[in-house]
Amino acid sequence: MTSMPQPRTDADRDRTATDSSRPAPRTWLVLLAACAGQFLVVLDVSVVNVALPSMRADLGLSAVGLQWVLNAYSIAFAGFMLLGGRAADLFGRKRMFLVGLGLFTAASMAGGLAGEGWQLLAARAVQGLGAAVLAPATLTIVTGTVPPGPARTRAIATWSAVGAGGGAAGGLVGGVLTDLLSWRWVLLINVPVGVLVLAGAVVWIHESRTEGGRRLDLPGAVLVTGGLAAVAYGIVQTEEAGWEAPATLLPLLGGVALLAAFVAVEARAKAPLMPLRVFRSGAVTSANVSMVVNGSASFAMWFFMTVYAQNVLGYTPLEAGLALVPSSISVIVGSKLAPRLMVTTGARNLAVLGTLIAATGFGWQSLMDAHGSYVTTILGPGVLMMAGMGLSITPLASLATSGAAPGDAGLVSGLVNTSRTMGGALGLAVLSTVAASRTAGGTGPEALTAGYALAFRTGAGILLGGAVLMLLWLPRRAEP
Repeated sequence: MTSMPQPRTDADRDRTATDSSRPAPRTWLVLLAACAGQFLVVLDVSVVNVALPSMRADLGLSAVGLQWVLNAYSIAFAGFMLLGGRAADLFGRKRMFLVGLGLFTAASMAGGLAGEGWQLLAARAVQGLGAAVLAPATLTIVTGTVPPGPARTRAIATWSAVGAGGGAAGGLVGGVLTDLLSWRWVLLINVPVGVLVLAGAVVWIHESRTEGGRRLDLPGAVLVTGGLAAVAYGIVQTEEAGWEAPATLLPLLGGVALLAAFVAVEARAKAPLMPLRVFRSGAVTSANVSMVVNGSASFAMWFFMTVYAQNVLGYTPLEAGLALVPSSISVIVGSKLAPRLMVTTGARNLAVLGTLIAATGFGWQSLMDAHGSYVTTILGPGVLMMAGMGLSITPLASLATSGAAPGDAGLVSGLVNTSRTMGGALGLAVLSTVAASRTAGGTGPEALTAGYALAFRTGAGILLGGAVLMLLWLPRRAEP
């Protein structure tokens, strides 16, 4: 018997659309929702930077407490992102997108209404948890919506540019909101935006998941997050206690022990959070290590640039945000140029070139002084640093995700975000400690500038080492 033709579903029509050279309008709406989610989670890594002095004055936070406004978010974000990536594969990318965005939005409201310092830190940690569930789903939705080839490379570039733009726009957005309203609005602004994106995602995004049993490795998630948090806390403690004090050594050694236990658990678990087999791919391993290196410098750059502008040059929060607009634009331009340049240079060479450009900017920034001009101490080096980072993000993301099996797509996407964000959290802790070692408790413009300059000089060295690592380790091109 001849079977009757079945009516075409929305999913069929979307697959047909994505197979064409010109994606259907609905495809772009899906990409818009996914990229909006990515923008929000990356924005909140940096948006609070220019609001930190206001938060400290209002809630009575200590200097270490201010670092944890950033690190509570970053560590929860990075530590649970592997769990979020696996959850997206098992329970559905759309479902996890909605759950993560809902949790992120609710925590943003709680943080904006916080009356005590501990309440703000707790809300930032829950924000990070929501971001960890949301972020892997965004990249998986992008790669699942657009078929392999140039169109997918452009889509990943757009996702990378939006994410980079979120981090870059944090200073401007935070400055505008803090000056015109209050620091609370750097968090409260996520609420109406989150509600709009939630509504669009419900309508535009189709559900997809990997077939298989629904098991999550909660012990693995707790071990890796606890280990990373302990290591970051130990590094921060060196500012006050030094490297040899028990207050530093105990969390550092405890964190390393927890991370070792995580690896042991993953090697034996039936459904591991991080299957160690994914690291058999040289592309996945080398690209993620490179993400850690670049992230350690780029996230700290925004922190030090904003505090230098306000604490040394005397800029207001709004002026500090506006001063970094060219840097914000340059990282987006670099991310959008990357797909075209990859065709001629190759992914590895472009990642190395971008990292070297960023290192040059860090070296230039390390020449800063307490009475520097805007052009030579913020504009020029900032544009170089962020243009280089923009050029390196897309090829590294493409290399990291190119060899992933379909069932591991969300996991590897989560690993990409984890590497970059955890590198940022640890890099901020390390470079803040480096800066504090130079200032030696001084709070004057000269002392602060000397500390910030040493941090940028250290960042330049890290990036140069990363460029050599990429040249020797990254594969020449993404796997098909």
